Amino acid sequence: MGTAIMWFRRDLRLRDHPALRESASRGAVLPLFVIDPSMWGPAGRAKTAWLAATLRALDASLDGRLVIRLGDPADVVPRVAREVGATSVHVSRENEPGGVERDRRVVAALQEIDVEGVATGSPYAVDVGSVKTRGGTPFKVFTPFARAWRDHGWDEPTSAPQGVEWVEADSDGRVEAMLDKAARECPIGLPAAGEDAARRRWERFRENALSGYDHDRDLPAVEGTSRMSADLHLGVVHPRQLLHDLRGERGAGAESYRTELAWREFYADVLWANPHSAWQDLRALALRYDEPQDAIDAWRKGRTGYPIIDAGMRQLLSEGWMHNRVRMATASFLTKDLHVWWPVGARHFLDHLIDGDLASNNHGWQWVAGTGTDASPYFRVFNPVTQGRRFDPDGTYVRRWVPELAHLDGAAAHEPWKHDDGYAHGYPQRIVDHAQERLEALARYDAAT
Repeated sequence: MGTAIMWFRRDLRLRDHPALRESASRGAVLPLFVIDPSMWGPAGRAKTAWLAATLRALDASLDGRLVIRLGDPADVVPRVAREVGATSVHVSRENEPGGVERDRRVVAALQEIDVEGVATGSPYAVDVGSVKTRGGTPFKVFTPFARAWRDHGWDEPTSAPQGVEWVEADSDGRVEAMLDKAARECPIGLPAAGEDAARRRWERFRENALSGYDHDRDLPAVEGTSRMSADLHLGVVHPRQLLHDLRGERGAGAESYRTELAWREFYADVLWANPHSAWQDLRALALRYDEPQDAIDAWRKGRTGYPIIDAGMRQLLSEGWMHNRVRMATASFLTKDLHVWWPVGARHFLDHLIDGDLASNNHGWQWVAGTGTDASPYFRVFNPVTQGRRFDPDGTYVRRWVPELAHLDGAAAHEPWKHDDGYAHGYPQRIVDHAQERLEALARYDAAT
């Protein structure tokens, strides 16, 4: 028995953690997290603050033993291994292209000092690449994937390992100041972080909102979603745990929630099989794109003149989160009304979303843009007014995030141009005519197919 390093990444929990259990079986364990400046630097303030809060919660659950170092993991991890005389470094398997390449470099560096790199488990209920068609190929369409995914099944969740002998070492002296700065400069009030807080959040959702989830999840003014996406993103909870809790749940709400978890796993599987789709079109189309910088800036700031779009973009900047229905509408506006290539929007979302998962985010963008897995994207151009009136019928969501329209009652908030005082409080005029841009988008798709 020697010393093992548990290198935490997208798995910031102690319960139901296969890699942690494996590291504990090898001997004493040093818990390590590495802040990579190349990832920390571009991230928005809400995103870094959420990571900082989650790291502090994990550290507290480890009684202050979490070692946090700063630098390139390919340099830091071997250095720590030498410091403590580790014989193995343990991780959860990675599927994102950047993470796969990072781990390849780290394993190569560890081999040079005769330290074993061990990958156990993954962020998904079913490991990516495990579900295949009868012909042995990856699925390209969601519905048959979801059916095979359910048939495959998943392991039962496990408890946190007991009796672990934790190894102590110093964190990087710069880290404490970085975490404090992230928390201090966060422009929003974040959810409570950590495993226990996530469990309470999940139980409240199951008790109060799960039964109506199939309907309420589309209403941005209603607390109808679980808000577990940020916890899933950092691995504070594992989807296996949620699926286990849903075993006895019946009804449309529980079924809809299971389907949403299947979508998350499907997109991870698509990315694994098609690494280029992280930042390139999954289905290449010869579409003509524009780069209207002023319009892109207006979209980012929530100043497009379309209330539901602006409400969503302001929620993103204010909360580090956006309701999924509005994510689709805002993505459609950028790609179909402004004719901008989807990575521009995907990058902005990833910089700010505290639940910014590469596979789900970027393939969701491609689903909207018409270059992804959806077999029939051609006619899907979200009408921002229709979306607002249908899913925010009383205008409550718009008035919450666009105070310039607070004086307009009910659905009037979705069409200020129809009211004499619609622009009385400084709300901007529409930057494009949706009807015209819809026709332009369809014409461009027609020319590209």
